[in-house]
Amino acid sequence: MENYTMEGRTYRYYGQEAPLYPFGYGLSYTTFQYRDLVLSPPVLPICANLSVSVVLENTGQRDGEEVVQLYLRWEQSSVPVPRWQLVAFRRVAVPAGRETKLSFQVAAEQRAVWAQDWRLEPGTFTLFAGGQQPGQRTRASSEVLSAQFTVTGAARPLRGC
Repeated sequence: MENYTMEGRTYRYYGQEAPLYPFGYGLSYTTFQYRDLVLSPPVLPICANLSVSVVLENTGQRDGEEVVQLYLRWEQSSVPVPRWQLVAFRRVAVPAGRETKLSFQVAAEQRAVWAQDWRLEPGTFTLFAGGQQPGQRTRASSEVLSAQFTVTGAARPLRGC
């Protein structure tokens, strides 16, 4: 085998074709609303971790559980990367009419790209938070919030951090 690329072989690299049942697909007996997506710091050094918080509110009449998902997108990369990559998720039970604030850490390793070794690159990234993949269409209402952050510094091997 000479072609080790994953393009066209896994859902992460399908291009414009969406998977039939993406992660987070399904129905719920209640509805949720996301708000107040905060990335801290919005500009971070190449080896730093990103702190993320988001508020999840159960706007329905029943108690429910939601799988909160965080996806990362590289705006420009020196090598081919997935359209977006799942970097965190958590199942959360929220009583009807209540809200909860969730905190996540996105480690520097999760921004690494493979270019003969794992490397961290500077640039602009978009982080998505919601109950489904970015761009996913389902019958259950759930939105996806997004915010950008910037990584500064020179590209370096991951093991150099």
